[in-house]
Amino acid sequence: MACLLLKIQREKGCTTASGLEVKNGKQPSLRGKEQKRFIRLDTLGAGYAEDDLLSAIAGKKVHVPRKRTAPTTEKQEVNLLVDIQQKLQAGKGVGYERWAKVFNLKQMAQTMNYLVEHGLTDYGALSEKSSVSTDRFHTLSTQIKTREKRLAEIAVLRTHIQNYVKTRDIYTAYRKAGYSAKFRAGHESEILLHQAAKHAFDELGMKKLPTVRSLNTEYAALLSEKKTAYAEYRQVKNEMRELLTIQQNVDLLLEGKQHAVDNEKTRGRQPAK
Repeated sequence: MACLLLKIQREKGCTTASGLEVKNGKQPSLRGKEQKRFIRLDTLGAGYAEDDLLSAIAGKKVHVPRKRTAPTTEKQEVNLLVDIQQKLQAGKGVGYERWAKVFNLKQMAQTMNYLVEHGLTDYGALSEKSSVSTDRFHTLSTQIKTREKRLAEIAVLRTHIQNYVKTRDIYTAYRKAGYSAKFRAGHESEILLHQAAKHAFDELGMKKLPTVRSLNTEYAALLSEKKTAYAEYRQVKNEMRELLTIQQNVDLLLEGKQHAVDNEKTRGRQPAK
């Protein structure tokens, strides 16, 4: 402290016992052992002027060390409403011009109302909701198509089984007649149905035929599942289309920001007609 006091009183310079080097100049400067450069006292802010330090050394004033402010690392979220309003007020830029060619103020008002009503004032939340809705739409679409395929298979198989059972006696008689052309001419339709059924069973590799009752039970269950899935499918389809439209409106208006990159994957998925 004595050395520092002498420095402030314009002594040429010295080094304290703790290794703090004091440099003379227009403004007093200090440098610690680990520092490469001197630090001027007048750059340290309030409480580090010569008079303040002299008063503190003389016991006339209590010196309060400067507190360092930790850098803020919290990520700032993009508020879509603020961004949109700023763009509309500016009324210029490539994004605005492109949007203006396709949409109108009524549509943008609807977009902003939707964002407020659904609490989607952050672009990340909007993008996530669009992605979840799109994924659910495709999942339901696949489920429905899978059930429709099996329903069609059951319908065909059930018809073949019924035809096979009804024509079994005729075909047995035809075989016993040595596959007579005369017999076949009199029972052509029954024999063709029977042969078609046998060919279908062979292609499916069936060793034992399921009963018509078991097929009817499976068919009813699948039909019920399809109806349930389709009801949600229509709801999700409308929601997805609405979200993608809202997101497209926002992307066009806010073009040039990071939104287009974040939303590239969602954009690539188009709703089914």
